Amino acid sequence: MTEFIPPGTRWFDLPSPFAMKRGGVLHGARLAYETWGRLNAARDNAILILTGLSPNAHVAANADNPGPGWWESMLGPGKPIDSTRWFVICANSLGGCKGSTGPASLDPATGDSYRLNFPELAVEDIAQSAHALVRGLGIERLAATIGCSMGGMSALAYSALHPGATRAMVNISGAVQSLPFSIAIRSLQREAIRLDPHWNEGRYDEQSYPEHGMRMARKLGVITYRSSLEWSGRFGRVRLDGEAREGEDPFGLEFQVESYLEGHARRFVRQFDPNCYLYLSRSMDWFDLAEYGHGDADAALRAIAANGALENALSIGVETDILFPLQQQEQIADGLRAGGAKASFAPLPSPQGHDAFLVDIARFGPVVGEFLGGL
Repeated sequence: MTEFIPPGTRWFDLPSPFAMKRGGVLHGARLAYETWGRLNAARDNAILILTGLSPNAHVAANADNPGPGWWESMLGPGKPIDSTRWFVICANSLGGCKGSTGPASLDPATGDSYRLNFPELAVEDIAQSAHALVRGLGIERLAATIGCSMGGMSALAYSALHPGATRAMVNISGAVQSLPFSIAIRSLQREAIRLDPHWNEGRYDEQSYPEHGMRMARKLGVITYRSSLEWSGRFGRVRLDGEAREGEDPFGLEFQVESYLEGHARRFVRQFDPNCYLYLSRSMDWFDLAEYGHGDADAALRAIAANGALENALSIGVETDILFPLQQQEQIADGLRAGGAKASFAPLPSPQGHDAFLVDIARFGPVVGEFLGGL
């Protein structure tokens, strides 16, 4: 069991015991986080970034860690999330393996890793832990939350659980609940990991690690993170040259797209804990904002914005996203607007699918920057 903690990480001790939504508690749990910019005297210029499944808290270079972050082009002086104006916070999600307490962390009750003894994880637990961090930093109300993918779900949970805790929201490729297609894909990813003999009911180590299962899970994920339009434009049907093919295997890698997926998967597998992957993946399947609207997700969205609790919102989607389709981001904007928020919907024509927010900065940057500039 391994945690992958970037340099410059800070830690916040969560309240102990920390109660989990689906039962169980954590003792001595903590969140790994980083910050950018300065909190002003009024303490009203703070932005919280809530991440997707796999990122750490290192969004961009800062004084503690000058290395580039996973959203380097979006955050910093003069960038769309301008750290000369905003005090920006990002935490590694509870349940992750990048410094926050999760299945790979030591259980203080046993001295061994939690593994599958970690309590069932819900998106709401991620939101609650992030709220505890924000309050622990002395911030009563955020200027904005920015949630990407799974983080978009976390941002909705944050506002549903704590009405008025943020003045604005940028929800990027998020959703009020997972669609059957998304659930099916994640179910296959988890099955690939669990069917690897080395997974061993979560009791693996560095010498006996479920590499094949993680490779397959990551490949399935990457396929859904991009679009068929990008796959066609980027790789076509180009074949590998003879030297790049895998030995004499008649069913080995033959096309460039296969080689890309293989390389991407191999870079990922030893950099993310398999049990953490299982827990975070399942939390997205379970999330349903309708729980906060008596079975009606649109009613829950209206409640989030009611009476000025959420003043402004921007919901961004990508036309080629098959994992969190565009209508899900439109639903978020429509529901918040119906509740009284000044909410806008931005459908972007990026060819890069769900992952577009990470790579298509030319489209995302101006939209996010203009919204934040108007707050």
